Amino acid sequence: MLDLIKYIVEQFAEDKEHLSYEVEETEDSINVTVLLSDSDMGKVIGKQGKIAKALRTLVRCKTPKDSKKYNIEIKEREE
Repeated sequence: MLDLIKYIVEQFAEDKEHLSYEVEETEDSINVTVLLSDSDMGKVIGKQGKIAKALRTLVRCKTPKDSKKYNIEIKEREE
């Protein structure tokens, strides 16, 4: 599933050198934090958050019912 998230985010992000992912697994969920440069934030989130919402919807639909839930958070990279 992380490959799907990476593929979609990399289609919109231009500054791929400053793009990173943090994955934290808990008992019932997997939290994925996407860290971007400031210039890519708007491109990945989209107008009114439409791209981010679509990304979350795709991941939710692709996740099997009996597996852990994925939570995706998009943050600006702190330098």
